[in-house]
Amino acid sequence: MTTIDKDTAAADAFNEKFSDAQNSPGYAAEFDPEEADRAGAFEEDALSEADALASSVDWTDQS
Repeated sequence: MTTIDKDTAAADAFNEKFSDAQNSPGYAAEFDPEEADRAGAFEEDALSEADALASSVDWTDQS
């Protein structure tokens, strides 16, 4: 009798799905919320308000 490690099987399925999503143009993989989090879908990487204001220098007014 073969035993299946559910965690390993889930990790393998996620890795295959993630690879397909990255390497197959037009492929729309469906991720559950936990998988999407593992894939980095909800990683906050926006500029802070201070960084956005600092990057808005208008160089055309410089002589």
